[in-house]
Amino acid sequence: MTAPYEPADATPNAENQQARADGADAVELDPIAQLQADLAATQAQLSEQRDQVLRAHAEMENVRRRAQDEISKARKFGIESFAESMVPVKDSLEAALALTEQTAENMRDGIEMTLKQLVSGFERNHLKEIAPAAGTKFDPHHHQAIASVPSEQESNTVIQTLQKGYLIADRVLRPALVTVAA
Repeated sequence: MTAPYEPADATPNAENQQARADGADAVELDPIAQLQADLAATQAQLSEQRDQVLRAHAEMENVRRRAQDEISKARKFGIESFAESMVPVKDSLEAALALTEQTAENMRDGIEMTLKQLVSGFERNHLKEIAPAAGTKFDPHHHQAIASVPSEQESNTVIQTLQKGYLIADRVLRPALVTVAA
């Protein structure tokens, strides 16, 4: 009887299979190690981005807080320039009242100088008069018609200004009160 066929290199064949299996494990370990390295890199990147987001949020909060402070200060001190312009006017009026013996001419001169101070303060703070002349076309954005009277002038024109109006930086503070031609 003959023995079944056995390869002459049975042991090396088994070793080859073992070596292939070890190589396969090494190949499998390599991707796992690579995945772990990728995971670590991704976690580091995520941590860095999370830190950047937190810093951006903190910066935005600081900007918002600074803006609120500036708005608060603007509200509180927004009239500072106007107030500085009005202080000399008040001083002049008080000085005029403090003088007991004045002539009508001196008083008039003092009032004119005080009015110049007031007008100068208005100009510095962009406060402009609305005083339409007779014959000016009626503008409902700047004028308020108190009466409409028959006139020889063209209709919807100003006949008389009863009270001056004022603009502050091109915004109507008070419209001029006028009578208008019917």
